[in-house]
Amino acid sequence: MRIRGGVLLPFFYLKFKKKFTCEKNVVLSLVINFFDMKQLSHKSTLLLFAVFNLIFIFSKAEKPTNFIIVYLDDVGFGDIAITGAIGYSTPNLDRMAANGMLFSHYYSPQAVCSASRAGLLTGCYPNRVGFHGALDHTAKTGINVEEETIAEVLKKKGYATAAFGKWHLGHHKQFLPTHNGFDEYLGIPYSNDMWPNHPTGKNYYPPLPLIEGDEVVETNPDQSKFTTEFTERTVNFIRKNQKNPFFVYLAHPMAHVPLFVSDKFKGKSKHGLYGDVMEEIDWSVGQILRTLKELGLEENTLVIFTSDNGPWINYGNHAGSTGGLREGKGTTFEGGQRVPCLMMWKGTISAGTVNNNLIAGMDILPTIAEIAGAPLQGKKIDGVNILPLMKGEQVESPRKSMYYYYRRNNLEAVQNGEWKLVFPHKGRTYEGFEPGKDGMPGNANENSDVAAGLYDLRRDPGERYNLIDFHPEIVEKLEKIAAEAREDLGDDLSENPGKNRREPGRIAE
Repeated sequence: MRIRGGVLLPFFYLKFKKKFTCEKNVVLSLVINFFDMKQLSHKSTLLLFAVFNLIFIFSKAEKPTNFIIVYLDDVGFGDIAITGAIGYSTPNLDRMAANGMLFSHYYSPQAVCSASRAGLLTGCYPNRVGFHGALDHTAKTGINVEEETIAEVLKKKGYATAAFGKWHLGHHKQFLPTHNGFDEYLGIPYSNDMWPNHPTGKNYYPPLPLIEGDEVVETNPDQSKFTTEFTERTVNFIRKNQKNPFFVYLAHPMAHVPLFVSDKFKGKSKHGLYGDVMEEIDWSVGQILRTLKELGLEENTLVIFTSDNGPWINYGNHAGSTGGLREGKGTTFEGGQRVPCLMMWKGTISAGTVNNNLIAGMDILPTIAEIAGAPLQGKKIDGVNILPLMKGEQVESPRKSMYYYYRRNNLEAVQNGEWKLVFPHKGRTYEGFEPGKDGMPGNANENSDVAAGLYDLRRDPGERYNLIDFHPEIVEKLEKIAAEAREDLGDDLSENPGKNRREPGRIAE
């Protein structure tokens, strides 16, 4: 039988287009069985395999990309093996790095729980959408229904969406995930220490609710089950939606204090309870990666692993590591916002790569929208598309600067390229105090006088050498960037309200 290319292509595509979601070797066997290869000429054979490869490539390209974000709590830059963790291992995160990309200069949107999550899910500086600090059970505000979350962006393209773990964008029903783009939710509405057993505020908080959808299903649940339960729900959601595009936001309550770990990891590390918790989180990532491989979803799933802010240092042996960066959670020094970020997307992100460009949590939403081909609603956001960096393209960094806001709306620092300018302010410091132990915090000065400073983050990531007196031209450049930030988002330190801040959601009184 002589096969002519003009006849082969449409017939071959129609015959096999539904089978090209299989692995390539399975499809190849179908091709060989369909044709008697001995009857084909050499040229026809080459044409057949060329057409097969083209159709296989086209069929792969037609698959929408799935998205998984694993968001940790209070995990610092030095808390995974590849950035220097000691006393425990993270082999699955090592595998993510070996098969993906480490972003070495990733910054959380702000150095505290609620604000950081608002920035991640809306693509905005938290103060643009009315967030600061950490909401608790008394809060009457939350995420505004008018803001667009990553889940709502992806719903436009038919994605199934789920959130598991810690939410912290408002505990009232209207603020919960299922009212903000997520089809499924199981988790806690705020931090796991906001319960009657808080180490320094016994019985201030009510029982901690575990919420399914928008209903409380349990109070004061066994927190040692959290990491495993939220992981299992994630894996089940992936399996259930393996033939549909999906987005999972897995926001582990750990490693926020109080620390809890399942029996299968208790006492396993050489670094006490914190090490045990990190090894279970690593196991969680491994379960996700294995499921994607088993289901053949590695090449059309982007997995992002990062943290909401740096470690709560005054908790001592129950706190993480900044990897040598200055200060930690609740500060705008590097230890508060520069955290680990790994991305893995087989076939798109080159294996074993490191990117040293400045990126931030706000950049994830517009990047996901770009990949999914989903339109944004048109409101001003602060994130930029970092897909070219993920693909390893040699392009100029899309993010040029970073604003460091804290407290209600204090602009405490700005960064441009490798330079960071810190403004005089009152802020937290852990220095000079003995850390706590075994779940009890040590002291910290919440109103320390922080002096103005200029730091070269390329040479001095620990922010120890103040160069403000030696580079007036750089100070002037950064002051101009700060002036733009104040005009746009305001600054309580300079009593500037800003022009473009939006209100959070509020419950009806």
